[in-house]
Order: sequence, then C-alpha cells, then structure tokens
Amino acid sequence: MSQYQRYSRQMLFSQIGEEGQKKFGDTSILIVGMGALGTAIANHMVRAGFGKIRIVDRDYVEKSNLQRQMLFDEKDVEAALPKAVAAKNKLEKMNSEIKIEAITTDVDASNIIELVEGIDMVMDGTDNFSTRFLLNDAAFKTGVPYVYGGAVSSRGMTALFIPGETPCLRCFIQSDGSTTGETCDTIGVISPIVDIIASYQVTEAMKYFVGAHDKLNRCLLTVDIWNNHTYSMKYSSPKVDCPACQKQEYPALQHGATSDVASLCGRETIQIKIEKTFDLKEWSNKLENIAKVKKTPFLLKAELEEGERIVMFPDGRVLVQGTSDSGRAKALYSRYIGM
Repeated sequence: MSQYQRYSRQMLFSQIGEEGQKKFGDTSILIVGMGALGTAIANHMVRAGFGKIRIVDRDYVEKSNLQRQMLFDEKDVEAALPKAVAAKNKLEKMNSEIKIEAITTDVDASNIIELVEGIDMVMDGTDNFSTRFLLNDAAFKTGVPYVYGGAVSSRGMTALFIPGETPCLRCFIQSDGSTTGETCDTIGVISPIVDIIASYQVTEAMKYFVGAHDKLNRCLLTVDIWNNHTYSMKYSSPKVDCPACQKQEYPALQHGATSDVASLCGRETIQIKIEKTFDLKEWSNKLENIAKVKKTPFLLKAELEEGERIVMFPDGRVLVQGTSDSGRAKALYSRYIGM
C-alpha cells in the first residue's frame, strides 16, 4: 500500500504503470561522481523508486559545491563529509525503502569492474573524460548500458550507449582523455543546465527499464540553454576501428592505464595514490606538531606551512591542494608522507 501512496503519480503515467514501477524496484544503478550531475541523478532515481543505488565519489564537500550540488548543505561543509556519505545521508531521508550504498574512493582500472558487478546500468556523474572512457569501457566489457552526461557553462551533453545495440562513447569522441579543456572550475557552470542534463539521463534510464526502447533518444544530444541551441547527432554505425565496442580491447581497463598522480579538473588539486591504506589517527599524531590538523572519521586535513593543504583518506589517497604542479605536489608528498 505504501508503494501506491509514494509512487502513485508516477504509476498514473501510463508508460510506467504498476509493472514499470516494479521493474524500477528490481533495478540496481551505479552512479559514479556525486557532484552536480551525480546528486541530481541520485535525487531523481531515489525518489522514483529504483531499488538499489550504489554511489561512488572520491572527494569531500566544499562550499563552492553548494551552488549546484543539490544534496549538500553548509553542515556537510563544516563536517568535511565525503560526498558519497553526505549524499547517502540525504537520500535515505527521502526514501527509506531504497538500498543505498556509499563508497568513498577513486574509480580507476583496478576497481571499476568490481563496482559494476551486480549493476544494471552505469550513470555518469563525472567531470573528466579519462573517467568517462573508463566507465564506457567497463560497461561495454560487462554488457551494461552506460548513460553519459556532462555539463559546463550553460552547455550540456548526454547519450545512452547500449552494448550490442549502439556505438559507444569512443566512437564519438576521439581523445585519450588527457585534455584539460573547459571545466566548471575554469569557465563556470549554471545550475539549470545540470538539472536538465541529469533529467535527460534519468528519463532515458526509465524508458530503458520499462522496455520503451522505441522511445529511446538514440543520439548524442547537446543543449545550450543560454544561447537557445539544441543539437542532436544521430547514431550511425560504430567506428570499425573503435578499440572498445568493436575491437574489444578496452584501453582504459588495461594494466597501467591509471596513473598514480592525477590533476583534478582545474581545481589546483593533485591526487596521489601510492599507499594502500592510511591510519588517520596515526597520521594525525605524526603531523599535528608540524601542521594544523583536522581529523574526521572519513579524512584528515593538514594545513602546511608552505601554504598548501594535504587531505588524506583511509583508502590511501592524498589530495595536495593549492597547486596544479604535479612535481610540486609530489615534493610535498615526499616531504610529509614519504615516497
């Protein structure tokens, strides 16, 4: 009875109905990235009654996130909560019937297949093409649909890629994923375009799971809401030399495809992943005499006398904030942690 009360308006939509609602409840979704797109996607999917949502993000909540990342508030910033944890806290209050799994980690070639295990669809809430190619390759290797999305400035793009039925992301974007390009941290982003792209992503997922495949928008859709432009690039045949959907080489999944040092999307932040784990209590004791330290159950921040900041996570990751120079970041890492 509670299901009818909660989802009654959605089930009145004849294209979904009671049977469609049951299908949503039996579906497991992976959302990678709990930033602007990811939080909007999760909000829609949890409210819509998708049965299991696995959310993954490597970062923690900062004040600059609040303008567009709808699941976070000022208390999350004060507590320096990991985004996955903060998002789960909000989502569980929206719908206690949904199973929500929150994982704070960096998604890379070493863990993506495990993260996709038991999942029916991969939703893209990321902000860089190296991770998107990773999601694309993992989805096509495992036969799971992948919903691409991106938003920057007033523009957004989205597409649903289905293994065995459509081309993949690599067929449209010829790049190794290393380009810095335009990001929300360099040219900004307005919140409405995020909501629009996330809504398209979730709607395509709804169509797919209720079996309305004739209604799927089989194109790469581009929207610019400030300049009133919309463009659809219809799917054609996959590129014959595509290393993912045709050659099945999946380059993003290959050994060594993921670097131990990565720049985070124009944020003057370098991520370094060398150690397997960190004991935050132990490191707090080590650093408190030489830096201003704040430790939470999820991370440790150390303000360095040089002006930069080190953020350590239990899974062995370190963010060196305040520099975009990987050499400088590695030097600080070596000085305070050791390499």
